[in-house]
Amino acid sequence: MRGDTSIVHPPVLWAQRNDVVFLTVDMQDMKRPDIKLEETRLSLKGKGGQEGKEYVVDIEFFKEINIQNSRYAVRPRNIEFTISKKEPGPYWDRLLKVKQKVHWLKTDFQKWKDEDDSDDDGGDRNLEDMMAQMGGGFDGDGLPDMDDIAPDDEDKPDSDDEELPDLE
Repeated sequence: MRGDTSIVHPPVLWAQRNDVVFLTVDMQDMKRPDIKLEETRLSLKGKGGQEGKEYVVDIEFFKEINIQNSRYAVRPRNIEFTISKKEPGPYWDRLLKVKQKVHWLKTDFQKWKDEDDSDDDGGDRNLEDMMAQMGGGFDGDGLPDMDDIAPDDEDKPDSDDEELPDLE
């Protein structure tokens, strides 16, 4: 329906580390959203999408955050936040202060890392880095680098082509 001015909660994905919380708000084509970050709350409001609906996000955090060290970026498809926790330490039990499940808030499994995972375990290395360390190369498209593959030369003798001695 055109002209529908109903308020919509966009999908929000979240993940955390000991010192930060990552939030991704799925709000496409958001022009100049109204974003307010306070020590205990994030408020976001704006119009976007093809229908120009009004989107609202109001999150009261489980614990306090450090506003000065927190950042966000408005992108064409979403708004990404890196929110610094006021006190680094154990993971928060949940994102919201109230213990309630909301349909628009989901775990971001691409960014999630368990609390007991070490930060230097190399888990963020991609396949290209691993292959480079192993001696194989990949082009940017994920296919083997053609310079690393030797051409088949049928004229050269292969160790498999040698004649075997007769059995006695």
